[in-house]
Amino acid sequence: MTSATLATTGYDSLRHLMTLMTGDEKHDASATSTLDVVWVLYGDVLDLDPSRPDDADRDRFFLSKGHGPMAYYAVLAAKGFIRTEELAGFGSYGSRLGYHPDRTLVPGVEISSGSLGHGLGLAVGTALGLRLQGRLRPRVFVLLGDAEVEEGSNTEAIEYAGRVALERLTAVVMDNRSARLGWPGGIAARFAVAGWATAEVDGRDHGALRAAFALPHDDRPLAVVACVEAKP
Repeated sequence: MTSATLATTGYDSLRHLMTLMTGDEKHDASATSTLDVVWVLYGDVLDLDPSRPDDADRDRFFLSKGHGPMAYYAVLAAKGFIRTEELAGFGSYGSRLGYHPDRTLVPGVEISSGSLGHGLGLAVGTALGLRLQGRLRPRVFVLLGDAEVEEGSNTEAIEYAGRVALERLTAVVMDNRSARLGWPGGIAARFAVAGWATAEVDGRDHGALRAAFALPHDDRPLAVVACVEAKP
């Protein structure tokens, strides 16, 4: 079965594709929690073309929550960025599909990630760089875990993005209640106090996710808190 064939079968193919990737079962819950968000982004939101993955005016998606990338690879295969035949070699010697994504190896992957706390800062810098270049069309999306928001580097990135009004930036925070410290009033309040537009939705509800990503947020970055159970 080819990636082109799977691209026509849609969301229902993803669970099967994920079963092809073994060896990192300890991160199954982490991967599964992101599945619906990544699917909605690649299916309905991001302006990306697998035949032109380096198009300068493409949208960017950063998987900051890079450990357990099985759902990410499954979506990339379903959308034609990588061959489905590669999934079975996940994590093996010689495979380009590692336990953490590598931007130098995998088409469509924008950042090498897995060490938490870096994705949002990279997304902020990319959004700012695109604006300084006069590229006002591309949007930058970054997916983080709820506990990851507690990293000090993210505190700086949240504050800065709000102050400089990076309206082409969207942060998606997967909230499966794994954070130890939390934030008074919830994760969305953490971003709102820094000047972000915010939404909190069911991270399995595709319609609610699409509506959240379409919210107007002129002159402000957008934070979407996607609430999920770790294992649906």
